[in-house]
Amino acid sequence: MVKMQAVPRNVGGRIMLPLREAATLLGQPLGGGAGQIQLGRMTVDTKRNVAVLAGTAQPDGNVALVDGTLYVSVRLLTDALNGNLSSDPTGRTVTITALRDGGNPLVPQARFATDKNVYAPGERIIYTEYPFDPDGADITARRWTGKQDVFFQPGTYTISFQVTNARGQQSAPFSRTIQVTGTPIDTPLSYALKYADPGDSFSDPAILNYPAVAAQSVYRESFPLLFSDSPEAPTQSGVLYQDTVSGRARLLAYHLNALGRPARLYIMARNVEGRPVEVRTERLGETAPTRIEGQLGQVTLLEYFASSGTRTLTLDAGQTAAVYASPTLGSGSGVNVLQDLTTTGRVELTFVMLEDSLPPTQQVIQQSPYLSPDGRHQRGTFPNAVRSLQVNLNTLPARIVIGDGMVDPAIVGVDRLTGQPQRLAGNYGVLYDLQVNGAAGTAVALSPRGGLYRGAMNIQDGPLTQAIKLPKVGNALSPNQPVLLWRSLSDQLNIDFIPASGSNLPISLVFYRTRQNTGYGGVLKTYQP
Repeated sequence: MVKMQAVPRNVGGRIMLPLREAATLLGQPLGGGAGQIQLGRMTVDTKRNVAVLAGTAQPDGNVALVDGTLYVSVRLLTDALNGNLSSDPTGRTVTITALRDGGNPLVPQARFATDKNVYAPGERIIYTEYPFDPDGADITARRWTGKQDVFFQPGTYTISFQVTNARGQQSAPFSRTIQVTGTPIDTPLSYALKYADPGDSFSDPAILNYPAVAAQSVYRESFPLLFSDSPEAPTQSGVLYQDTVSGRARLLAYHLNALGRPARLYIMARNVEGRPVEVRTERLGETAPTRIEGQLGQVTLLEYFASSGTRTLTLDAGQTAAVYASPTLGSGSGVNVLQDLTTTGRVELTFVMLEDSLPPTQQVIQQSPYLSPDGRHQRGTFPNAVRSLQVNLNTLPARIVIGDGMVDPAIVGVDRLTGQPQRLAGNYGVLYDLQVNGAAGTAVALSPRGGLYRGAMNIQDGPLTQAIKLPKVGNALSPNQPVLLWRSLSDQLNIDFIPASGSNLPISLVFYRTRQNTGYGGVLKTYQP
């Protein structure tokens, strides 16, 4: 025996049943278009609450809307299905017997179940799909109507499921009805902190009201950043930037090909010692070619965090070779490269854009002009490519602000080609090495504050290390729509963050408490079939 969620009614002397729920219990598919519901031989006009049976209009009173639920008389429902209606001697129990729709024996069958039929507002719904094809053909497409992982408002909800097989045949809709009622378990925010995946966005209108936590600078080894982004879109072949390094250095180049012909970006290394020198690439991330600026920064960071192993180039005295060469860039397409190097002596590094017909030789470089800055972007050498910070979490929620130029000031350097001082707005290429203490039982999210943001971060949580794509799809745009980064298992969480080229700063890292409450509201549903 099944207890109906919407109880049967006596309306105007007629026994009435909830149409959608009764159809589901009888295993009968519902069809129809806008403003109509089709069941067997019956069509119900949901705007006028009238029914037609096999082309014949039915008397008023056979259809009723009660508390937002559509009801039909038990007699009309039976006739629509060519069924049989019987009752016990007292008249208090009625039985409808109907054959299931025969259907097409060759089409696939949609099937699913939910973990129960009645939920509290804010309670997660677990769906289990089990569609099949009579001949074993693959199910190639799925279509849901009304499906949500959670409903926050009380009410009765109908969820429908259709599938398509490899032959292009589509199943009839399969529906189930659930009821949402009772005391809420979670709000949209607390639900997201429980269940959102890293990279998912969620809503938090109060985010800008959370207190900012001051991060303390700590001493760790640092090294210079050579940054090449001006002219960002060179219109002729030439040298973009040049400087000499010894030891560790980070290189960041971001350029678009505006030559009007195919071109390539090179980073050339020339040994200026009187002895052989090794140039070892420790990490490398790049994106090229692409016309989508947001992709340039995000893909480069994910490649950079994923890179492993080293590549060593040995240069004899005075020898020149490329430590990076981009693919051919079509007109208007761009390249972004982030590279960590270690040298065993002094090496001159030259960022150069050359049309595809020019070879990257020392002679060609010497004959190429030094291109002037474009006045809108930066280039230069900046002495501190690593900013090591430490923060202790006490009151939560709380924010750490990055890249605003005030709480987190821009690093300063010099353009070696012009001698002009430089301020690196946005700190692009700077590695923020952030150690968070008191992180166990917290969640951290990224909130964009300067507009479009599309990047990645690297997390170390105890023995776990993971690069996170932020956001999982599309772009982060609104401060009130943060993107979940991680739920910390350890008390000390380490976050490596490099501002993504092509994205906007500042951003905030927002920390929330996520420890589960006791009682029913603390239940965490983890099964995901």
